Amino acid sequence: MMPELGKYAATVLSAYGVSVVLLLLLVGASIWRAKQVRGQLEQIEQRMKQDG
Repeated sequence: MMPELGKYAATVLSAYGVSVVLLLLLVGASIWRAKQVRGQLEQIEQRMKQDG
């Protein structure tokens, strides 16, 4: 159920849209960084195993 927003409908809906886009970008950046860090950690662990 959508409340009647009147003349503010475009402003409110665009604010919601921008918020959703920013949240998706933040989640995407977090996942991308987590993959990078996981790869770096695996490299370090491999070096530690080789060095004894």
